[in-house]
Amino acid sequence: CAGEENWVDSRTIYVGHREPPPGAEAYIPQRFPDNRIVSSKYTFWNFIPKNLFEQFRRIANFYFLIIFLVQLIIDTPTSPVTSGLPLLFVITVTAIKQGYEDWLRHKADNAINHCPVHFIQHGKLVRKQSRKLRVGDIVMVKEDEKFPCDLIFLSSSRGDGTCFVTTTSLDGESSHKTYYAVQDTKAFHNEQEIDALHATIECEQPQPDLYKFVGRINVYHDRNEPIARPLGSENLLLRGATLKNTEKIFGVAIYTGMETKMALNYQSKSQKRSAVEKSMNVFLVVYLCILVSKALINTVLKYAWQSEPFRDEPWYNQKTEPEKKRNLFLQAFTDFLAFMVLFNYIIPVSMYVTVEMQKFLGSYFIAWDEEMFDEDTGEGPLVNTSDLNEELGQIEYVFTDKTGTLTENNMEFVECCIEGHVYVPHVICNGQILHDCTGIDMIDSSPGSSGKEREELFFRALCLCHTVQVKDDDSVDGLKKNQMSRRSCIYISSSPDEVALVEGIQRLGYTYLRLKDNYMEILNRENNIEKFELLEVFSFDSVRRRMSVIVKSSTGDIFLFCKGADSSIFPRVKEGKIDQVRSRVERNAVEGLRTLCVAYKKLTAEEYSKVQKLLQSAKLALQDREKKLAEVYEKIERDFILLGATAVEDRLQEKAADTIEALQKAGIKVWVLTGDKMETAAATCYACKLFRRNTQILELTTKKIEEQSLHDVLFDLNKTVIRQNGSLTRDTFSGLSTDTQDYGLIIDGAALSLIMKPRHDGSSGNYREIFLNICRNCSAVLCCRMAPLQKAQV
Repeated sequence: CAGEENWVDSRTIYVGHREPPPGAEAYIPQRFPDNRIVSSKYTFWNFIPKNLFEQFRRIANFYFLIIFLVQLIIDTPTSPVTSGLPLLFVITVTAIKQGYEDWLRHKADNAINHCPVHFIQHGKLVRKQSRKLRVGDIVMVKEDEKFPCDLIFLSSSRGDGTCFVTTTSLDGESSHKTYYAVQDTKAFHNEQEIDALHATIECEQPQPDLYKFVGRINVYHDRNEPIARPLGSENLLLRGATLKNTEKIFGVAIYTGMETKMALNYQSKSQKRSAVEKSMNVFLVVYLCILVSKALINTVLKYAWQSEPFRDEPWYNQKTEPEKKRNLFLQAFTDFLAFMVLFNYIIPVSMYVTVEMQKFLGSYFIAWDEEMFDEDTGEGPLVNTSDLNEELGQIEYVFTDKTGTLTENNMEFVECCIEGHVYVPHVICNGQILHDCTGIDMIDSSPGSSGKEREELFFRALCLCHTVQVKDDDSVDGLKKNQMSRRSCIYISSSPDEVALVEGIQRLGYTYLRLKDNYMEILNRENNIEKFELLEVFSFDSVRRRMSVIVKSSTGDIFLFCKGADSSIFPRVKEGKIDQVRSRVERNAVEGLRTLCVAYKKLTAEEYSKVQKLLQSAKLALQDREKKLAEVYEKIERDFILLGATAVEDRLQEKAADTIEALQKAGIKVWVLTGDKMETAAATCYACKLFRRNTQILELTTKKIEEQSLHDVLFDLNKTVIRQNGSLTRDTFSGLSTDTQDYGLIIDGAALSLIMKPRHDGSSGNYREIFLNICRNCSAVLCCRMAPLQKAQV
């Protein structure tokens, strides 16, 4: 029934431009843009009018233009050249600078639009320019090439129908992400098979969100009813991303040119204005008012002086006939304009010329700065626009992420805790793992038989509950090689945490081998291969903060394994040694380790078939698909049995502490926004000197709000910081003077959503203002357990 609903705002695409088979819905041709990317602002024809219009939007330029025109029209006391030449100079210099910057953009666009792409036409591969690509074309992309437009992933050279992609140029993530081919087309490996495909794709109209996509593909087999399959963001390969560790893929173009998600995320190319320029505009208005009042007073005084006849027409300056007949009001108006021109020098046009030149040359000085040259990458600073140079010296706040910015995003497995027993993987000695001393027990000497079973389940859970891929090594048959040495697997994943866990469990005796034909293979301690059929994957998301898999063992048992943040696992657990595991998790978090909890439950065949039906109907929904899936996950992921927890270390970046210290000395406040646990994030903040030993930590967390109301907590904190800062003397040169009390604020996601939530009377302003005031009076702020959207709100 989910397949029946239709989109209000959708598009239908015919794969390979083939007409739909008989019996399919009527063909409604739709027009889509070609694959040209335009990031430039001007064309050859509109450059002069558009650039002049933009420049005369500046108050100063417009004012000088008016004065110049006045000088041309009236009998002026000064030459029009005195206003005209400087104005012409400013306009010309700016136009040349902006024209040159735009020409560079044109050049870059042309390089992209003319780069060759492989299409499939009539069962053959054809090379064409990227700009000639159309929606519905089937494209082949090879390893290390960028995707030319947004594609639905049909098939890949890898047997399991997956491919790896890096999206560095889209969202800055350098890790490998895994994408999945459409189930019905992943077996097509050559041009002829792909060309014979009969299918239509229905999907939403283009929108800029990189992580959202909803659609469905109808595959027609021999005039039968089509098979409908859901399409999500895991099937959509985005323009600008790069194919990695996969020989080639086939995909069908669905969004091209300026409709691709990358193009929709371009910033609008309006002219940027710096704070200095804005303040100059304010001064300009003040001076204009002085000038107008001056001219008015002088005009009035002139006529007051001339009211006596002998002063109006002295003997040496007799009036001509036309002058005597002129209208008095017109005469007064031209006199007013003449005074304006006469006193015009109160506004210095030359200052604007100086500022323009200084910015232009200043941008070169930044590029030439040897201290900003990075020897590792061989790159110096790059100035994209010289309009904002002076803003760099006025930065007050720096926002930073934690993982990958303060830390290296290079994870190492430290330990796992199973039912209270702690296991620390030992170093591999000559390729042998020392099993007999795999762990240090925390509570009692050795786990009993039921403990042994749980221990094995825990290791299997970590070997199966992930999205890690094994890199193929062509030289040796994968399986033999794995049995020869456990270290030979190279794992790839979008999340470094997952790789660290799989490698850590390998050191404890369980090796994940591969995913083949939907079966996950693992090598246990006895060197036997165990096969599990992968039935469902509930991928990780930042709201649920967990991921699950449903697998079927060779004995026919169906397990649901789940791993995630402790805050999302503990409330869903019904049995297990919760207190022991929780105390270990908290201890590890305080040491700055990243912690995850692991739980499982067994499903009967009937329960699984119910789950399957719920999932299928949610996956095929076109409207609110994500909401429906989240509701289904919520129903399924509960009543777990807790197995244990893991701890992974993420080392600090080199010189992170020195950098933060230098920023704080310069009076710049650093705010850290992270999705991590509070204790883990706080430990990192102490390590990188964001919080010093004498920093007084203020907490605005859910725990604190449960004890007092949000209102009381906020007002108490506000009083504390204001009382201190009322008597605070700031040393303007060294930022925060050493003898005053530093405050560090810690806030979590749940508390932030309460502060941001509109109150019953419809106003959220009050709390937000107080919150902002508290933050501004703290030398450092740490926001933890933040969803991506909340980071944006902060």
